Amino acid sequence: MLVLTRKLGESIKIGDDIEITILSTKNDQVRIGINAPLNLEIFRKELLNEITDENKQAASLQGDLLSILKRND
Repeated sequence: MLVLTRKLGESIKIGDDIEITILSTKNDQVRIGINAPLNLEIFRKELLNEITDENKQAASLQGDLLSILKRND
């Protein structure tokens, strides 16, 4: 993991297309701005984890339903 220290208003570039800027800091929170191509999906990690978990659960339920339907044939 690369660890960088940035001050208010300073940025980090990732490749040619992504720029992350520190917008503000307050208490233990940091507001960042992300300038990236519109076709690039950007998610908060906890939201992405939640989506992934829900998809796994839905896939599991689908498998269970299929096995129930096969038993009823």
